[in-house]
Amino acid sequence: MARDTGPQCKQCRREGLKLFLKGERCLTDKCAIDRRGYPPGQHGRGRRRKQSEYLQQLREKQKARRYYGLLEAQFHNYYEKAARQPGITGENLLRLIETRLDNVVYRLGFGASRRQARQLVMHGHFEVNGRRVDIPSYRVRPEDVIVFKQGDQTLRDVIEEATDLTASVPPWLQADHDTLAGKVLRLPDREDIDVPVQEQLIIELYSK
Repeated sequence: MARDTGPQCKQCRREGLKLFLKGERCLTDKCAIDRRGYPPGQHGRGRRRKQSEYLQQLREKQKARRYYGLLEAQFHNYYEKAARQPGITGENLLRLIETRLDNVVYRLGFGASRRQARQLVMHGHFEVNGRRVDIPSYRVRPEDVIVFKQGDQTLRDVIEEATDLTASVPPWLQADHDTLAGKVLRLPDREDIDVPVQEQLIIELYSK
């Protein structure tokens, strides 16, 4: 499976905000944004040029893509699916990505970062409705039950440690951190998705 293997801290610096790509490190004084809050590269500290409309749209798209850890082709495919659905395309786009299994595992608090959650899913450590699923892009639906497969105690300790680092579980999900199980109560609304992006700019970019 294709994945982004580039430096993660540089992605946060390029977008100018914390994308929380490295879990616990992002909460310490080692965070790249706190230490070097300017874009990477030899001209990073220089005067910033005025952003054109296109550049604003591009940066918003890149920010969202990096926030969820998706490649360009994956992100564009989600846009095309969202555009075919009834309703507001921008909200459809975020909803499609939010209901990926790897993101749901992260939102439930079973991964310190989306990358860690994706790895846990790929290694087959979670079941959906009693069936082992190792596809990070698997789309969950209301009433789906996600459960950590009992196994290595060391791995269980890693997941339990992650629950102490992540924020509260969003209202469209229900989590039991004692049994490491979660349930999808409903599809998320826009106000349930705390992503620091303006999705309308992304839609304008892809609509050109």
